[in-house]
Amino acid sequence: MQLALYIVENKATVRRTAKIFGISKSTVHKDVSERLRKQNYALYQQVKQVLDQNKSERHIRGGMATREKYEKLKHHPVQP
Repeated sequence: MQLALYIVENKATVRRTAKIFGISKSTVHKDVSERLRKQNYALYQQVKQVLDQNKSERHIRGGMATREKYEKLKHHPVQP
């Protein structure tokens, strides 16, 4: 329940939730997709909506992270 509430309140990804709670991504995913569905279906639907949105935006976040990586390298090149 805590994981699900955190995801809904913060629109958090599975990866960020796992890091905050100190558990694996697979545990977070199993808890909020399988176990939560049986315990609190209404909350499960809210979590599913956030996770579906995160999934649809995943490629955008990945592109932004790559851009930031190369911008940092441009300004601070690695010395051999």
